[in-house]
Amino acid sequence: MDSLALFCTGALLAGGLYWFVCVLGPAEQKGKRAVNLSGGSISAEEVEDNYKEYWKFFKRPKETTKEKVPDFVDTFYNLVTDIYEWGWGQSFHFSPSIPGKSHRDATRLHEEMAVDLIDVKAGDRILDVGCGVGGPMRAIAAHSRANVVGITINEYQVNRARLHNKKAGLDSLCEVVCGNFLKMPFEDNHFDGAYSIEATCHAPKLEDVYAEVFRVLKPGSLYVSYEWVTTDKYEAENKEHVDIIQGIERGDALPGLRSYAEITEIAKRVGFEVVKEKDLAKPPAQPWWTRLKMGRFAYWRNHILVTILAALGIAPKGTVGVHDMLFKTADYLTRGGETGIFTPMHMVLLRKPHPPKSS
Repeated sequence: MDSLALFCTGALLAGGLYWFVCVLGPAEQKGKRAVNLSGGSISAEEVEDNYKEYWKFFKRPKETTKEKVPDFVDTFYNLVTDIYEWGWGQSFHFSPSIPGKSHRDATRLHEEMAVDLIDVKAGDRILDVGCGVGGPMRAIAAHSRANVVGITINEYQVNRARLHNKKAGLDSLCEVVCGNFLKMPFEDNHFDGAYSIEATCHAPKLEDVYAEVFRVLKPGSLYVSYEWVTTDKYEAENKEHVDIIQGIERGDALPGLRSYAEITEIAKRVGFEVVKEKDLAKPPAQPWWTRLKMGRFAYWRNHILVTILAALGIAPKGTVGVHDMLFKTADYLTRGGETGIFTPMHMVLLRKPHPPKSS
């Protein structure tokens, strides 16, 4: 009986471990497994030092750090890309919850809406400004049959996106370029449309990235952006509000969140016409932060797993700190959504006007 009990106990523990790691898995479809977590383009030996360097950015005066923002953002995505893919999925953004729909379906519909808004047709050439590993790009290419060119500053994300594009059979429609969206390697008047999904928040000056999008768009073309902003409920003198917003900035590599009221004024200054503006998080939309609250168990489970893998030397040192940062940031994001002071989906639809006809 003792041997049988021991055998059953061992089988139960083994089955539980398998269920914990393999069946539950990450929050979304497994594009990355925990045992393959890395520091992106950063070597495993340097992950911990880069994580510490990341935090030094916030100790410097903002006026002295703007020129360092691109490198800072590149470091951030080296640190977090594998964790995002493993725990969230290939689309690094939020979407409103939709009753009866999975998170994946809600995400896809949110992405498809972006390309529907810019009114492109099959064969058109459109730009994804800040494409990450290409989750939105693939959904949009499959939905519209447009040719999508994505740009990301992070070389590791470029390689991941190309791999996913090929696996999805969409590499003929999806192209990925490594570059800075503040100075894009494209000719003037080149694209039939453009979109950015929760990406331009990384720009130290929104005017700079909007001006570049304006430059590369053909006259008459549309650009839609989902912006991370503070809402009209945010009070700069409220300590809790300030703590939430600063927590979001620190945990998401943001040089500073902008107010919703600034977005269209900036767009007009660079030459865009404002077609539409709307906070897609407002009712009747369902809360976008529901997924964060529902995923708390997954975060704790994943954190335990990351800690074990780091202790065994399978995951790089520093990975535990990065995962802990993202876990805490999820709480700040949830509080931002619940208080209504923050939205990650303030939508602006903009048009590049035709030049005036010469007399």
